[in-house]
Amino acid sequence: MSNIPSHIVQQIIDSSRIEEVIGEFVHLKKNGANYKGLSPFTNEKTPSFIVSPAKQIFKCFSTGVGGSVVTFLMKKENFTYPEALRWLADKYQIEIPKEKEQSAEELAYYSERESFFIINEFAKNHFHNNLTTVEEGQNIVLSYLLERKISIEFINKFQLGYCLSHGKDFYQNALQKAYNIEYCEKIGLIKPKENDFYDFFKGRIMFPIHNIHGKIAGFGGRIIGSDKKTAKYFNSPESSIYNKSEILYGLYFGKNEIIKKNECFLVEGYTDVISLHQAGIQNVVASSGTSLTKEQIKLISKYTKNITILYDGDNAGIKASFRGIDLILSANLNVKVVLFPDGEDPDSFSKRVSSDELESYIHQNSKDFIHFKADLLLADKNIDTSTKIQVVNEIIESISLIPDKISREFYSKEIANEHNLSSDTVLNEVESRVNKTQTPLQTKNEAHQFLEIEKEKLVHFNQNLNYEELELIKYLIKYGTYILEFENNNKQEKTHKSTVTEFIVNELLIDKMLFEENIHQKLLKIIVEHLDKQEILDEDFFLKHEDIEIVELASQFSIHLHSLSENWKKLKIFVSEEEENLETAVQNAIYSFKIKRVKKLLTEIDKEINLIINDEDKHDILIELLNKKMKFDQVKIRLAKEIGRTILH
Repeated sequence: MSNIPSHIVQQIIDSSRIEEVIGEFVHLKKNGANYKGLSPFTNEKTPSFIVSPAKQIFKCFSTGVGGSVVTFLMKKENFTYPEALRWLADKYQIEIPKEKEQSAEELAYYSERESFFIINEFAKNHFHNNLTTVEEGQNIVLSYLLERKISIEFINKFQLGYCLSHGKDFYQNALQKAYNIEYCEKIGLIKPKENDFYDFFKGRIMFPIHNIHGKIAGFGGRIIGSDKKTAKYFNSPESSIYNKSEILYGLYFGKNEIIKKNECFLVEGYTDVISLHQAGIQNVVASSGTSLTKEQIKLISKYTKNITILYDGDNAGIKASFRGIDLILSANLNVKVVLFPDGEDPDSFSKRVSSDELESYIHQNSKDFIHFKADLLLADKNIDTSTKIQVVNEIIESISLIPDKISREFYSKEIANEHNLSSDTVLNEVESRVNKTQTPLQTKNEAHQFLEIEKEKLVHFNQNLNYEELELIKYLIKYGTYILEFENNNKQEKTHKSTVTEFIVNELLIDKMLFEENIHQKLLKIIVEHLDKQEILDEDFFLKHEDIEIVELASQFSIHLHSLSENWKKLKIFVSEEEENLETAVQNAIYSFKIKRVKKLLTEIDKEINLIINDEDKHDILIELLNKKMKFDQVKIRLAKEIGRTILH
């Protein structure tokens, strides 16, 4: 163990930017959504070292080494796990408290946080079930969402739900399932009233709010229709897992596209995000009705330096949002603005035009902050000179917030040209306003001396690995939290739901089968231990695990240069789109694993039969072995039919 408190470890990992850290050791070049460079572990001439900012992992294809930023430092600098964490803490100026045992209060606090996440997960599933299967939810809310042209696909993707209107639905179900009612109250799902409790979100459409790791931090609840006496939206109260100023709706779903597009669209509401996703624009987040904060901007900056704000056509309140633009500029990010036509917002506009027309409109109407501010404030043709001077001064004030001097000079010249002013005058005015106490950008730490790592000490990709096992491991790591739906016997409807993790583990335990590879068995043990606590582990858990073997195993499936085996494609075990055919792919994988195990058992039985076939004294044993062989042959045939292919001998 690191002896560093778990919340500090999480803070260190969340603050670290892997491309920044590795960039101190390796010259990286942008390559699509990733970065590429020469391996620091070999003398290769062709770059095969990949860094993924979206997943915060690296993969060296020349050696097989891969993992998180912590893994890289452990491999590159021969650090221990705590040493790597302390190196990162020092780089990102995170204070690590002196080592001490956690107090009972601290242990209770972190136990409570985990309980909050578990309750929110239960609430999310309960509300979604209300929406999709309960008559009130179907008749009132599902029909309302469909009428607003939000499709079933995106209702499911964003896990929208409904809290029934009678006010006791969630409370009674939480009570029945023995969830801690005090915790339910603390995270705002229920409220006390006259020695009883009622559902805080009763009668509202539920929007789960995911943190960056995909856990449910809180909820937004929207009324149906328009009731001027009632707030349109309720949000979960602040808690140890939810701070609305430090979270962005949609970031969990959009972070990969933000990196790929190198741009983040910022909108106001939940439905704006969902509708843009539906229109094919996924690099979008929402501040969820709150004013943009420094913490939210810092979150975006981990994925891109370019933010485009999409404003509603009704420009009331736009001037008040200038503060958000100034915050973005002061964070040294680039900001553009798009104003939709009068009476339109991203939600309504995206449903009125085609996806191509939407993208074209955004592209053609985006303005940098100078032109946007000037056009908006100088829209009145009869504006007097004193007002023009005031507007120019406001723009100069915004320029002065930009930390980068070259950018300040560029924008100063642009505003000077726009308004027939001297460039020197504007630049001098900008520089005079630059905060004298502004801290200089932190210089990079000196690169640590390269440590030669002997090839035999590296973990190479083993071409002889058990691929049937590895395929199951892949599904457990990458898709463990995904929901599978299985058809009933007549295949007319889907009746049974299970997560990928639950399905695979259950199949293994039913037949008492274990993995042969030690690292695979170690991972399975971790998964089962968490399943016992009703916890389904996601990919992020394995990529940030303290055990470097687990991290390296997980990283194999996160960055790809090639598939594990071309022969598997010939056998039709791989599908072209895994996520779209997950039920089939996972079942094929488990059946293939079992077939291989059965074939191995049959081989062993055949050997035993050959040893005693002519020994009359062992006739009874021979009969028993022949019966076993017959049973396993039948199992092999059944499994082969399940995956629809011929078993090769």
